[in-house]
Amino acid sequence: MSHLAAVDYREWFSGLKQRIQSAQQRASLSVNRELVLLYQQICRDILEQQQVQGWGTKVIDQLAHDMTATFPEMKGFSRPNLLYMSSFSEQWTDPEFVQQAVAQIPWGHNILKITKCSSVAEAWFYIAQPLKQGWNRA
Repeated sequence: MSHLAAVDYREWFSGLKQRIQSAQQRASLSVNRELVLLYQQICRDILEQQQVQGWGTKVIDQLAHDMTATFPEMKGFSRPNLLYMSSFSEQWTDPEFVQQAVAQIPWGHNILKITKCSSVAEAWFYIAQPLKQGWNRA
């Protein structure tokens, strides 16, 4: 391969590499968004089931057991995570807001905001900054 061809190849390869990495990042963000939206739906279902079954029926404990038995390869259905889902749903009640803002950040970051922020306004600040600034995990 001539020197010129080698330079052309490196530039071409660099462009391919960037497109692949960009596609991987978009796919990861899409998966995260769907996961957060699923968790929000599960949260609403949990809260509804708790109302139907009544206080003290241990809906979350039973659900954690059943989900981990049914989906052993999946993480995220432990009792603590189901409790986080319930807190998440109680804090972020507007589905449109969740779709447009909260679902754009990783679930672990959402949990941090739920557990560490003293108010919804403070949590919103920490959600909004990465979105406004264009920060991401890449």
